[in-house]
Amino acid sequence: MKMWKQCGRWLLLCSSLVVPVGAGQIVDRMVANVNGHVLLQSDWEEELAYEAFVNGRSPDSFTPEERKAALDRLIDQELLREQVRPSESTSADEIGARVKEVRKLHPEAATDDGWRAALQRCGLTQADLEQRLGESIQLMRLVEARLRPSIQIDQKAVESYYHEQLLPELKKAGSREVALPEVFGHIRDLLAEQRLNQLLHGWLASLRSASRIQTLQSGGGDQTP
Repeated sequence: MKMWKQCGRWLLLCSSLVVPVGAGQIVDRMVANVNGHVLLQSDWEEELAYEAFVNGRSPDSFTPEERKAALDRLIDQELLREQVRPSESTSADEIGARVKEVRKLHPEAATDDGWRAALQRCGLTQADLEQRLGESIQLMRLVEARLRPSIQIDQKAVESYYHEQLLPELKKAGSREVALPEVFGHIRDLLAEQRLNQLLHGWLASLRSASRIQTLQSGGGDQTP
């Protein structure tokens, strides 16, 4: 159901591959400094290439605001990596499952040649993609392990969402009404996901306030590549 997709997964928190800018080469420069760790122009372009590919988009389609948001996510990733370190690698099966999901977003990937061409257009290889997806899964797992135990969704919260949001939305869409037991688990998971995103947002805000972060914009330069 459409409403179950409203809680955007924070997969793009965890993303690092190079895409050419126009016809020229990227000239590396610092775009941010996070607690002494330098993020380069190429890191930013790699992030944009990865995010574009796993969302079935072209890097050239990103607006200036979306490019800025990608840099913010890159900074957030660095802050999280300072807090949580992976203790084990991601399994090949997990990575393979994510690769299949991404591949479905690219119609030309029905053939292996088409898949390789799609990767190449974003400056990626199969190995690059698998490495980035593995890192993404690792970081998500570690964040969940830290935050999810504190999340408790009670029956009252589920019932409130059902009566105040789900039923009105179904009525507005002209869809049939569903009984609460049919969707109880879906609503509970949705609310838990929303709460997880809230906790993550708060944690990142706290990490930012306690960190030394400098970007070209805050240092007087132009932050948009």
